Formats: sequence, C-alpha cells, structure tokens
Amino acid sequence: MTDQPSFDPRTATPFLTSRGHSGWLGLRYSDHGDDWVELELPWREDLLGEDGQRVLASGPILSLMDMASGLAIWKAMDRFEPIATLDLRVDYVRPAREGSPVFGRSQCYRVTRSAAFVRGLAHDGDASDPVAHIQAVFMKIGQSADKRELPGE
Repeated sequence: MTDQPSFDPRTATPFLTSRGHSGWLGLRYSDHGDDWVELELPWREDLLGEDGQRVLASGPILSLMDMASGLAIWKAMDRFEPIATLDLRVDYVRPAREGSPVFGRSQCYRVTRSAAFVRGLAHDGDASDPVAHIQAVFMKIGQSADKRELPGE
C-alpha cells in the first residue's frame, strides 16, 4: 500500500490547465486510460495562424500535445513528479478544420529511471484522420529519479 494517492487526470487537469499558457488556451479534459490522456483545445478565432487564413496556428496544437503528454506520463507512473520536455517532434499532416476543436491524445509507452517516452496524435473529431502526429521524450527530475553519487562522495 502506498501513502501517495494515484494520479487522476480527470481531477488534475482543471487545476493544471487553469493558469498560465494552458489556461489562456482553454485546454480541457476529454478522456484517459491507463497510459494515455486526451485533452481538448477549443477552436477560437484568436488562435488562427495567418491573416486571411482560417487555419489554427501550430503553436496551440504543440502546447496541447505537450500538456497531454505530461498528463499521460503522470498517469502511466500513477503519480505526479516533476518532468521536463526534452524533445517534442510534431509532424503536421493537414490543417485542422475551421470551427472544430482539436483533441490531443498522448500515450506514455515507456518509463525508465530518468526518462519517459510518449507518442500521440491531434485530431479534430476523427482520430483516423489526424491533424498531426507526435513523438516526445521527457526527463524525470523528481525525487524518484535514481540519483548517482559523484566520485569521492
């Protein structure tokens, strides 16, 4: 039995997305499983990328996927601990449909002593027709990361 409660994305997301950049974007909880989390980015006119184009900018989608990835890692580990994004690759396949929210689903498929690996996709209602795919690596910087002693210690 552990003295630390398990990580619940449904209850953690409103707190984690209520401030800062995530709060301004309006990210919302959508769904989760044992090792994945899906968030929603509502479509807004002020998130368009270029004047005259009705296409959602890439930055909000990147932020959506980064937050969904962090939540997926915490869900897979079943606890919250500090992590940092080391590498997040986003391959955009097509623009998101005008007026549609974008959903970001990330799956944590491996956790090691010092890193966590995720993959995922962004879609606007049909996961079989993605807007983007992602691959990412996060560094674990919490207390549970194995601390190595320096020579002479």
